[in-house]
Amino acid sequence: MFKITALPTDEVRTLQQGGPDDYGATPEHAVSTGAGNPCRHCLQNIPEGAPMLVLAHRPFAATHPYAETGPIFLCAEPCERYEGDKLPEILTSSPDYLIKGYGQDDRIVYGTGAITPTDQIGAKVKDIFDRPDVAYIHVRSARNNCYQARIDRG
Repeated sequence: MFKITALPTDEVRTLQQGGPDDYGATPEHAVSTGAGNPCRHCLQNIPEGAPMLVLAHRPFAATHPYAETGPIFLCAEPCERYEGDKLPEILTSSPDYLIKGYGQDDRIVYGTGAITPTDQIGAKVKDIFDRPDVAYIHVRSARNNCYQARIDRG
C-alpha cells in the first residue's frame, strides 16, 4: 500500500502569493493550454484558459548532486491539495512515467529507476518499496523528466 504525496499547501500558497521559487525568482504567470499543464498540488490538469504559475521546483530540502531542480506548474488560484492512494488525474494522462526510489539521505537508490507504463505503476511501486533501502519514490515525466509527485509508504 502507498500514498501519493502532493506539494504541501503552505508552500503552494506562498508561491501563489508571489513568494520565490527554488531559484529565488517570482513564479511566472501563464495561461493553461489544458492537457500537459499538471498542477503539483491538486494533481489535476489545469483547465484550458485558467491562470497558472510556472516555476523552478526542487523536491528536496537541501542542495546536493542528486537534488534535481526543474520546471513545474501550479494553479494560480488556490486549489485543494490531493490526498489519496489512487493514481490522480495527472498520473493517468500519459502512457508512462519515470519512477525511482530514494533513500533516507535523499539520494537515488540505484537500480530502482524505470520508465513504467501507467497501468503498471502500482506493481512497480510495490517492487521498489520491497527494498528496505528505499524511503520514498518520485514520479517524473518519462519524456521531460519534470517532477510530478512523491509516493510514500502507506
